[in-house]
Amino acid sequence: MIGKLIYGLFFQLGQWVLWMNHAFSRPEKLKVYWRETVRQMNDLGVGSLPVVIIISVFFGAVTTVQFYYQISGTFVPNYYIGYIVRDMTIIELAPTFTCMLLAGKVGSNIATEIGGMRQKEIIDAMEVMGVNTAAFLVLPRLVAAVFMIPLLVILAAAISILGGYFASVWGHLFTSSEFLQGLHSFFIPYNVYIMLVKAVTFAFLLTTISAYQGYFVKSGSIELGRASTNAVVLSDVAILVADYIIAILMT
Repeated sequence: MIGKLIYGLFFQLGQWVLWMNHAFSRPEKLKVYWRETVRQMNDLGVGSLPVVIIISVFFGAVTTVQFYYQISGTFVPNYYIGYIVRDMTIIELAPTFTCMLLAGKVGSNIATEIGGMRQKEIIDAMEVMGVNTAAFLVLPRLVAAVFMIPLLVILAAAISILGGYFASVWGHLFTSSEFLQGLHSFFIPYNVYIMLVKAVTFAFLLTTISAYQGYFVKSGSIELGRASTNAVVLSDVAILVADYIIAILMT
């Protein structure tokens, strides 16, 4: 059972790597690719704004309340909470949890959309006309994700810190000046670079894995639903593994 699982995992990984070679082929018509990229940027970026904003506010608020609970009654000064919330948000919460959220929203949509095209034989018809379907279906989505997801992560980090500020002030946990003092303390610009590296890496993983799951889907609504589920699960696992590797290499 375990051997079969490992074999299936490596088989899928190898097929994904070989498929990516076709996906990165040179586009035939840049104008068509550009229109599709703009459409994907709008769907991925603008369409994800409301949920990213809502989740980010509560990321910061909950983190602030939890750390205040942990240090209350100790000799740790309150302004340390602003410092911890800032770095925790930039290094981990904003890139990792935002991309895991987008894996559920964007990844499942990508897998379902491409899988539906496969089941309706649209992809087969495009291949008959000589279109490199792997490149046409992946590259615009990948370019849009690599450009828009880091912007969403930056926005999520800013809103999360703002949510922590409001939670501390409106909740009467500590003063506004203490939180702002923490935001200005011990700041390391390199942490922002780590956040952007994570955002780009996670964007690549969730987009290509989801597109792969949809591209090779079999016929039937059950298979399409399974592909959508696999896209989310595998993207989240890949994001967590990549998060650990980046943490080791860059911190």
